[in-house]
Amino acid sequence: MEPVSLFQKKYHVDPSNVDFTKSMKLSHLFSSFQDIASLASENQGFGIASLDREFGVSWILVKIRVDIIRYPQMDEEITMETWAQEPGKLEFERDFIVRDGQGEIIVNAVSTWVIMDTKERKLRRTDVISYHTPTAIEERAIDCKLGKLKHYGDLELAYKRVIGYSDIDFNGHLNNSKYVDFIMDCFSLEAHKERGVQSIEVNFKNEALPGDCIVMYKDTTASNENKIYIEGVNEKDKKVVFKSEVKIGLR
Repeated sequence: MEPVSLFQKKYHVDPSNVDFTKSMKLSHLFSSFQDIASLASENQGFGIASLDREFGVSWILVKIRVDIIRYPQMDEEITMETWAQEPGKLEFERDFIVRDGQGEIIVNAVSTWVIMDTKERKLRRTDVISYHTPTAIEERAIDCKLGKLKHYGDLELAYKRVIGYSDIDFNGHLNNSKYVDFIMDCFSLEAHKERGVQSIEVNFKNEALPGDCIVMYKDTTASNENKIYIEGVNEKDKKVVFKSEVKIGLR
């Protein structure tokens, strides 16, 4: 396939992809972003297998923001689009758009990626792989800059979770979509019935490995603004694994 700047793929929303409201799970949306990002990189010659074989590195998602106009529904046909910006010294930026069957945009997302040495588990500069796009697309899915997230007030314990086999990916660490499940589990089922996530931003800070216990904390100080801050901390070394801000609204 000839390399393209704008990569597109159609998806069918299967019953296994949705929650009890028959809307696509947020974690599955994240998985789909990861899937199409991998396919788009492979199309341009920088796929997972190529990076590992030729450079000994792997793509790692470090920041993402997703704005949801409406959730894809069960049995719906959607189209995902993704494109990459020209890389900086350490980071690669990639945007995503989800369209419904009529071509209307229903989800926008922007993300930041790095490459990590698969043996030393250290970050490498972008010029290690000489990544480039066929034709630069300057348009952004969301006009924003992904920065550092921090809590507004006191953190309260939500719950604890031990990382197991079903949580890890081919890199051997907790997959980014699983973080989203952990975040969603900080809300009761009753809360999910009344409200849905309209926007979520996540900073992935440190790896979580099998056997690690992640302590989930929540800050509801800004709940009057419909914003909830959630972070996960590794119980063993006290390192912050991820930070997130969720904006919620009535369903």
